Amino acid sequence: MLIDDPDPAGDTRPGQFGRQITRESVSQQAYMALRNSLMRSRLKPGQKLIARQVADELGISVTPVRESLLRLVSEHALNIDDRGTVVVPTLALERCVEIRDLRMVLEGEGAARAALTATEHEIDELMKIHERYVETESSDNFATALAENENFHFGLCHLAKSPVLFRMVENLWMQFGPILSYLYDGKERPFHGQKHGHILVLEGLRKRDPALARQAISQDILVGGKALLEKLQP
Repeated sequence: MLIDDPDPAGDTRPGQFGRQITRESVSQQAYMALRNSLMRSRLKPGQKLIARQVADELGISVTPVRESLLRLVSEHALNIDDRGTVVVPTLALERCVEIRDLRMVLEGEGAARAALTATEHEIDELMKIHERYVETESSDNFATALAENENFHFGLCHLAKSPVLFRMVENLWMQFGPILSYLYDGKERPFHGQKHGHILVLEGLRKRDPALARQAISQDILVGGKALLEKLQP
């Protein structure tokens, strides 16, 4: 009997070798990788995304990458120019302000819910993220500092235990993430000379004060994004 012959016992139970790999699952993984790169500020405004180059980096074929890029274009997370080149958008000031304001509403709601549900251990873990953020920022390791700042925001929103809200926040970050790569441009850092917004958020969580937590994360978004919006002023 050849080793790839059907089992003579007729054992055709599904799932013996795990979930079947399909072209759709590869496309979904490519989509999630690109989406995560947008949210995590790894892609820059104006950056061109060549399907072949992206496919080579991900170690997959071009077709699922093209599908993923077009999906993100349809979601307004990427643009496509007249020559068919996919580009990371450079957001207009008005759109940035709209996204910032929506983040304040949604992440504010997430912080308020987290103040009622987060455990002390979870708050401590969030504090550790902030400490890593401060440490890396102080050592001018801005790429890691930016990543830790994002970890803090997503971690806080996760503590709200609201999957629908979390998904909405992710979608906003998918659009806003690339411009956050400009957060450190050699100028004065956010919250220079004042108590950082993250600390105020943590105080709100420890006091079980939804209003304080909501106000703190909203202020953090407002102050942290000020320099970014100034760069877009005409």
